[in-house]
Amino acid sequence: HGFDPAAIGLDGFGKGEGYLQRQLRRWSENYHLSATEEIAEMDRLIGWLPDHLPRSQRSAIIHGDYRLDNLILAPDGPDIRAVLDWELATIGDPFADLVYHLMTWVMPRSDTGAGTGSLQGVDLAALGLPSLEEHAADYAKQAGLAALPALEPYLAYNFFRLAAILQGIVGRVRDGTASNDNAVAMANQVRPLAQAGWFWAQKAKP
Repeated sequence: HGFDPAAIGLDGFGKGEGYLQRQLRRWSENYHLSATEEIAEMDRLIGWLPDHLPRSQRSAIIHGDYRLDNLILAPDGPDIRAVLDWELATIGDPFADLVYHLMTWVMPRSDTGAGTGSLQGVDLAALGLPSLEEHAADYAKQAGLAALPALEPYLAYNFFRLAAILQGIVGRVRDGTASNDNAVAMANQVRPLAQAGWFWAQKAKP
């Protein structure tokens, strides 16, 4: 997020302006095409998000799937040795990237995980991990920002996006165009993710 795309030859890597709106259109369409059941919270989010998406304050290189699950950590300290799965990387809203990462702290837990790790119910202090608020504040400090925008609309958007991504995988398995041993578990996670998204939408300020 701290790199100037043009300064490192990546100004054509993506179109930052309108990133959130394009993502919403893309994943709404994908969700409708791959839906296997009616989920009221997804329908509510698709109706709510167009008028409540945060206004992007800047553009940067973003990973697109930046979460603890995609990091390789050093075995002897809190250092990141590698960041995996860059296929969704582009130029976009860095706060969307940050809050996608922060979702891990409030992710609905499941028996299978279904591709979504969670820190819900974990003793963060015992593990030496910061709280969501502390982690977000540290990002703001490292980025030289006085404050971060409201997280609730970004959480609503990102939970919707992840639910749509999982539903897309389930839909491709249904249509015979992909195989995934965790498809059933993923399908079972779409509703909880949508419900979490709607929860944060309701907590967002008008």
